[in-house]
Amino acid sequence: MSGTPPSAKRMKSRGVKSSGKLEGWFAGNTNLIKKFLLETNRKNVNTPKVVYFTWMKQQKLDSVRSILKQQKLKKFLELTGNIYPDLVKVFYTNLHFDGDSLVSNVKGVDMIITSEVWSVVTGLKSSGLRINRGNLGVVEDFNKIQFYNGCLKNPHSKVRNFSVGGLKLDERLVAFIVSWILTPRGSNHSTLSEEDLLMIYCIINKVKIIWIHTIKEHMQKAMRLCDFHYPYAILISKFLHYF
Repeated sequence: MSGTPPSAKRMKSRGVKSSGKLEGWFAGNTNLIKKFLLETNRKNVNTPKVVYFTWMKQQKLDSVRSILKQQKLKKFLELTGNIYPDLVKVFYTNLHFDGDSLVSNVKGVDMIITSEVWSVVTGLKSSGLRINRGNLGVVEDFNKIQFYNGCLKNPHSKVRNFSVGGLKLDERLVAFIVSWILTPRGSNHSTLSEEDLLMIYCIINKVKIIWIHTIKEHMQKAMRLCDFHYPYAILISKFLHYF
């Protein structure tokens, strides 16, 4: 399987051009306006994908449906609707982290995204393990090479890199969901990092992950890295509607 997986439907993106000026978006804060212009000149908004559980049922992918439901991911993975690329960029320009909450301001509206907001918009809860690059030893029996070999259609294949291409069907679908939806990146969806493999391991083995933490960590990465595009456009657009 290469390119966009058949389960990941390309969202119908409708960028909404604001009639307001940058001064209105940022209350005349020239530093924020400069930051916005600098960042948006070199970063795009990732086009979000969605996977439907009805599609998995039609394809008889019942085991994948079951383990994704166990992670309480159904509502998040099926998020659809219009996206507002300009306002997504404003959201990231103003975004900061206050304890466990995301805090931003878009067009003069203060947004404090607490666990209650996450629950309403995505159905996600703050329970499970925190998985991130600095905490990969949290699952004691995880061995990335042994696990990857066990996911291969041909477990005797010579492994040169952790490619999605040689995986069995269920594992390949989970891998694409991780790289396209849960932690979307601008490119290189077919090569898995150790962090990706650990998330796939936890999903397959029904080890609950705190996905809110994973998403927030990924947002921080997008803000920190110059070549990293803005993820979660549909999620942020849902937050805009909420407030």
